[in-house]
Amino acid sequence: VGIDGLAVDDDVAASRAQLREALLNFSGPQIHVEVDEIKLPGPGGEIAARHYRPPNGAAAPLLVFYHGGGWTIGDLDTHDALCRLTCRDAGIHVLSIDYRLAPEHAAPAAVEDAYAAFTWAYRHAAELGADRERVAVGGDSAGGNLAAVVCQLARDDGGPAPVLQWLIYPRTDFTAQTRSLSL
Repeated sequence: VGIDGLAVDDDVAASRAQLREALLNFSGPQIHVEVDEIKLPGPGGEIAARHYRPPNGAAAPLLVFYHGGGWTIGDLDTHDALCRLTCRDAGIHVLSIDYRLAPEHAAPAAVEDAYAAFTWAYRHAAELGADRERVAVGGDSAGGNLAAVVCQLARDDGGPAPVLQWLIYPRTDFTAQTRSLSL
């Protein structure tokens, strides 16, 4: 997309603007699915979310999706095209979560929002038109990390657990010495 990395001179606002600009050029709005903006209760206040509904109208599975962006950049709009495409082509509901971002919200704010969103989605799946028995979690990069952590929290809490993790290049190995971490 013509950018040289996600960070712009250690400037969070500029980094967010660059990612948004780069990803909004993808063809999200041309992927036609029904979309609703909703608010979920969260531990730090309301959590914005976007519900993508598959065209078939059946009680399809529900994917609770967490966007990537290093827990710092990324939002509902930067991942809109991916969520639309997933909804349409997989024939599933997608609930994209706009969790609290750093540095304004220190860890574990994103994790708390991610888990709250999953538990809310599980309890309200039928209201969304989805199948409560088939609620999954997923995300890319930092969002993949959040999805994996939600599964661990669900296991540890003995509560409802996701039926599937869809982890897209998840950030899970914090011991790695990779080139991308050294730049």
